[in-house]
Parts: sequence; structure tokens; C-alpha cells
Amino acid sequence: MNYYPIKKKLNVLLLFCLAIAITTIYPVLAHKVQVAADVGATLHLEPNDNPRAGEPTQAWFALTRKGGQTIPLAQCNCRLAVYAEPHTPSEPALLEPSLQPVAAERFQGIPGAAITFPKPGIYQLQLNGKPAKGTSFKPFNLKFEVTVAAGTANTQSVQNVNSNVAQETTSTLPVWAIAIPGLALIGIFFVVLQKIRRS
Repeated sequence: MNYYPIKKKLNVLLLFCLAIAITTIYPVLAHKVQVAADVGATLHLEPNDNPRAGEPTQAWFALTRKGGQTIPLAQCNCRLAVYAEPHTPSEPALLEPSLQPVAAERFQGIPGAAITFPKPGIYQLQLNGKPAKGTSFKPFNLKFEVTVAAGTANTQSVQNVNSNVAQETTSTLPVWAIAIPGLALIGIFFVVLQKIRRS
């Protein structure tokens, strides 16, 4: 008995399923990473890196030295400033939330702050830091761009903080963005299946 055609069909089906899974996966919730001199930082915003206007957002920065050693807030004279984009260098910060040590994921005592973005739009978070006494790393200035979606009902009627940026009202992919690649892959699958049946 020849199992070659069945094995070939199973391989095609497996490849098809893999392609569907890859093309329709919702974008992974990725933390934002920046590096300056010998310090790197990973920014995470609660909930799920999707801040909403008018709602409190917990932000934390996992600071690490080159080599992966964590820098807790106690070892860093850090300052956080929030700017609405676009902004000029001489413009004062929109917000300057105070940093507190937080425990997040596997990190202990890292810089964190509660931020309430006033309106939907694009903001820049600037984290500046210098080593505290007894520690050694180069001073740094890290900039993170954050998109804030419309939040509670009372902020949805407020104009976007960025006049030239469209207001984000949803955090999911549009249906057509999922359907088109899916339909294309189904079509390819049936073409390949027909060719296998003919041979």
C-alpha cells in the first residue's frame, strides 16, 4: 500500500493550518524597548499595553544594564515626563508623574508610575536617569511613543490630542484584514489539493 499521497496531503494540510495561524494572529502585545548608552529599558503599560484616555494607566520601566543586571529605582535618580506629540524641545511636559518602586513580572523595585492621559492621541514618555550614589552607569534619556485610545464615555467626545492623527476607537484588527489573507490561503489550499488529486 502506498502512503505517499496521504503523507503529501497531510503535509499540505499542516502547512495550510500553519499559514492560517501565522496570518491571523492578533498582533502580540509587545513591550516597547529602548536603549541609551549602557542602559536599556522595557516599557509596559497596564492594561495590556493599551492605555485609554481618562483611565488610570500603570506604567513601569524594567531598567537593565548591559549584561542584563536590573537597575532598581533605588539605584537611579529617575524622572518621567509625558508630552503630547508633536512637541518642541522647549515645551514644558504635559505631565510629570512621580516614580514609585514597583514589582512587575520578574522585576522588583523598578520605576513605575500611575498616568492618566487626558485625551486620545500620541504621547511621548521620556525617562531620564542618572546613577544614584554608589552605583555606576551612564546617564540616559529614553523616549517611548505611546498611542492612547479613546476611553470612558466622557472622553470619547473630546477631540484627539493630536489634530492630524485619527482617533483610535478599537484595539482589534478589522474583519477584512483577517478575511482577505484567510480567503487567499483557502484558495491556494484548494488549488494545491486539486493538483495533488490529479497526480
